[in-house]
Amino acid sequence: MTPRLKTTYEKEIISKLMSKLSLKNKHQVPKLEKIVLNMGLGEDASDSKKMKACLDDMALISGQKPIITKFKKSISNFKTRKGSNAGVKVTLRSYKMYEFIDRLVNIALPRVKDFRGLSSKGIDSSNNFSFGIKEHIVFPEVNFDKVDKIRGLDITIVISSNNREGALELLKEFNFPINQNKN
Repeated sequence: MTPRLKTTYEKEIISKLMSKLSLKNKHQVPKLEKIVLNMGLGEDASDSKKMKACLDDMALISGQKPIITKFKKSISNFKTRKGSNAGVKVTLRSYKMYEFIDRLVNIALPRVKDFRGLSSKGIDSSNNFSFGIKEHIVFPEVNFDKVDKIRGLDITIVISSNNREGALELLKEFNFPINQNKN
């Protein structure tokens, strides 16, 4: 079954963005390519029980199995060793990506404590939108009683857009709570 947000994008958002951005071809319209969820673990990465708990939480949040990321080089000041565990990450595409965006915007972000919107400065030079969530327990899939430690989560939304304005308009059409005044 096609996700609700994907059908909305194909039937309504493409035509709105074509008129807003004055595009002539529907293939020029910005679209979501993938979403990358990343959870760095720090000192907890060496503990196998905590690593398993993070893998389980990330699997619940994303709906697919995460991979364990490794350090690429040793840095003594950060007490890291080459090849040791650094964190967990998931890349979402296609239907799971749209379902995650739907849950993120409608359920998880409104549950964030003292939430005043996402900064519009989160768009980088490649027109991708990145932001962080300080508590992974805002997702309803995570059972609050079984969580041993509250961890942060980085979310990067990769957008195929030629300019910053196109990426920002696409996110606004997906009902992202973007605050223009936030620094």
